[in-house]
Amino acid sequence: MKNRTAKYTLGDVVRHRVFPFRGVVFDVDPEFANTEEWYQAIPTEMRPRKDQPFYHLYAVNPESAYIAYVSEQNLVPDSGNGPVEHPLVKAQFDGFDGRRYQVRAASRQ
Repeated sequence: MKNRTAKYTLGDVVRHRVFPFRGVVFDVDPEFANTEEWYQAIPTEMRPRKDQPFYHLYAVNPESAYIAYVSEQNLVPDSGNGPVEHPLVKAQFDGFDGRRYQVRAASRQ
């Protein structure tokens, strides 16, 4: 298996290709790192490959704010639609510069 470089990084604003939500990347797994039960719950025809980066997002849709776990193949950039109104964003990021969120210095490891 070849090493993959994640397309998105902490603070990037993205949206899902299929489902109506967008979010801010707050963590990245180089490949699938969730449970097999979670993976098998995805319909077979929509199930993403495991050998790609997966992103933890502070996600929002018109009804709610939540945390999502999404494969790289299902994300597209979305900073042009402005900031993401998720209650946890301010805990990890200093602000939105019009393109991406800036990681708070205390959050860097």
